[in-house]
Amino acid sequence: MFPSCHSKPADSGSSGKRSSVAKLLLGVFVVYMLHTAWLLYGFINTKPCDGVRGDICIRSYLTARPTLQMSVFTCLVPDNSPLHLAVKIDPFDPHMTFERKVNVSLPEETRANGTLYAVVYVHKAGVSPLEDNREVHQAAQLTTYITPLHTDRDAPKTSRSGNPVSHWRPHLSVTAMSEDFTFNKAGLPSDVRRYMRVAQEGRQMIYLPLLLVNELNFRVQDLLEISSDTVQLPLMVSYEGISLRGFRFWIHLQDMVYSLRQFGFTEENIDEIKETLMGSNLYLLILTAVITALQLICEFLALKNDISSWRKKKSMAGMSRKTVLWRSLSTLVIFLHLLEETSLLVLLPVGLGACVEVWKLFKVFKIQFQCKSSRLHVNKLDEEERKAVEYDTQASTYLSYLVCPLCISGAVFSLAYLRQKSYYSWLINTLVTGVYAFGFLSMAPQLFINHKLKSVSHLQGTVLMYRGVNTLISDLCSCAAAFSSSLSFSSSHQLSCFRDELFFLLYIYQRRHYSSKPRKRESAAHSKKVKTQ
Repeated sequence: MFPSCHSKPADSGSSGKRSSVAKLLLGVFVVYMLHTAWLLYGFINTKPCDGVRGDICIRSYLTARPTLQMSVFTCLVPDNSPLHLAVKIDPFDPHMTFERKVNVSLPEETRANGTLYAVVYVHKAGVSPLEDNREVHQAAQLTTYITPLHTDRDAPKTSRSGNPVSHWRPHLSVTAMSEDFTFNKAGLPSDVRRYMRVAQEGRQMIYLPLLLVNELNFRVQDLLEISSDTVQLPLMVSYEGISLRGFRFWIHLQDMVYSLRQFGFTEENIDEIKETLMGSNLYLLILTAVITALQLICEFLALKNDISSWRKKKSMAGMSRKTVLWRSLSTLVIFLHLLEETSLLVLLPVGLGACVEVWKLFKVFKIQFQCKSSRLHVNKLDEEERKAVEYDTQASTYLSYLVCPLCISGAVFSLAYLRQKSYYSWLINTLVTGVYAFGFLSMAPQLFINHKLKSVSHLQGTVLMYRGVNTLISDLCSCAAAFSSSLSFSSSHQLSCFRDELFFLLYIYQRRHYSSKPRKRESAAHSKKVKTQ
């Protein structure tokens, strides 16, 4: 009596600690999203300085309408090598928009797999930028080291191999804040402060033009390989005057792209993100961030409830072994597929999900690892679990008659008519295609067991609800992608979302149809216990 009394509080205490940790993590995430929303509000609404309360105001140098000139130079090393004039815009109006195409001569160091920089100056007209004490300049790299891109007309994809060589960036995009805005020195935004140069004019403080080289217009597919025989290459110099809101917007986007590079994103993946950013407005990006946050919350809650329910599960009656086995294998295959072409930031949640599925596989097959003997021990099944295994085997047998011919024919067709980088790549791509295309068929054994047992009480409804909401959001995004060129989802991803939603709808139907029957059995069992007592 006493051991059971003491064991229950211990279990409830441990589960309470786990739930409190989950709530703490969820609360931290919600606070982070609220902080991000507050930053976005301050980013959109920057208050100007009125000078009424005695605040120190910093006014724009462009208010006096000075006569300016823009000069674009090329050099090997910024601030430490001779400058060569490439483009001269005289006079220069910060509110104007222009494009100039010029041919830039490459020095021998650049042709020998070296680098080349562009330095953009905005200074007084008719005065050398090196002699103007109120000039502003920004340096940008015109070359990029990347492995050569080898293309094949018959190949569906391009591949990169060999040592990195110097490539030419044919587009230089320059922007400047043309809005006449007065900043408060005490409330100067930190992102603007990095690009601001302040000068004193009598008793008044002025800031020089805010200049920015837009790196988001750079694309890997536009790069030109530099060889030893290349003497000149074309360069398109474009300029556009933007507002303060647009200036801060581009700063944050460039900082985000830099962070993605630090997390291990490839240039091809960053190009896709740039296409989305450049083809969308600010409000669509905010909506995308909100949708992503909702999906992360649903995925976190589903994973948390899934782990907690499987930890408490003692009997595997009603659970489909084949479905759990397929989910574990499919997540491992997707992880191996993403391991070839994605970054560490994307691999971490996928790898965590794969570990959870493998752990569930050990639970459903009742495999335990004994630390003392260092052996695996398989527990025996009870009567209800053996009945579920029989139904599972029966459904899987019928299912194999449909899935096996389709998978084998698809693999043979891919090997015979589509070019692959290697046999390993063909194997992984074939398995991933099978997982996406026929993944919903693997859920049929679980539905078949539910039908035979006339019950769904062995399933975790909360987990399926969160995953159903998540796939519903993905379906809405896929529908939006059909009408928007800035969003792109593969057909296999849309099919995978559809299969999860189909399983969720069938589960809802079974839950409504079989909801009363488990309660009758439980009430009958409870009445028998009362009679025996």
